[in-house]
Amino acid sequence: MIAQIAYYQILGKPLILYAGIVTYLFFVFAALIPILNQKAVWNIPFVWHIRIAKIAILLGTLHGLLGILSYF
Repeated sequence: MIAQIAYYQILGKPLILYAGIVTYLFFVFAALIPILNQKAVWNIPFVWHIRIAKIAILLGTLHGLLGILSYF
């Protein structure tokens, strides 16, 4: 059941691949928020850094569970 979800094909690639890419982008965006604020490029409130990081951790956990549980 989990393997069917993890390897569900979207545009010829498995769902777990897209989950990993989205997770990576959320982690990068969470890391960029303090850097952009320090360099005064954008003024993004710090609360958004925490929110994006929480979403990234949630997506990372989901991505990891899809990968691990698809073999059990």
